[in-house]
Amino acid sequence: MILEYKRLRTNVMPPIRANPSDCGLDVFFNPADGKELKISINETKLLETGLVFEVPHGYMLEVKNRSSMASKKGVIVGGGVIDPGYEGEIKVNLINVGMNQPVTIQPGDKIAQLVLIPVIHFKAYEKVNGDLYDYPVAISDRGNGGFGSTGS
Repeated sequence: MILEYKRLRTNVMPPIRANPSDCGLDVFFNPADGKELKISINETKLLETGLVFEVPHGYMLEVKNRSSMASKKGVIVGGGVIDPGYEGEIKVNLINVGMNQPVTIQPGDKIAQLVLIPVIHFKAYEKVNGDLYDYPVAISDRGNGGFGSTGS
């Protein structure tokens, strides 16, 4: 599948797939002002990529962590779903969760990866009377058990 994108400024680094088998495209910090950015401990910042993507109906782009950012700098992505029809710049929400010091992000640093994911559209229907699943739709009898309920 081919996904079209546009660079908002001439100096914006394009997304890259570091290895042919990688699931995501790496995106870079491409600030309009060209300046570095500091993220203090437990602080959240939106970082510019300078990119706009055309996401087709039936898909979403998800902004995911880069393992090196999380393990080496203690910086993680704070969610990020890019819906079909969104025509604005992709910005990455980064959170400094761990190195007990501010983290500096330089222009041109890889900050996240984008993964294209198929989406099944559904309609939620509220069940007013009776038990949920009067007619079983799952093969499990787990019920409301969770958080290790199947362990010993």
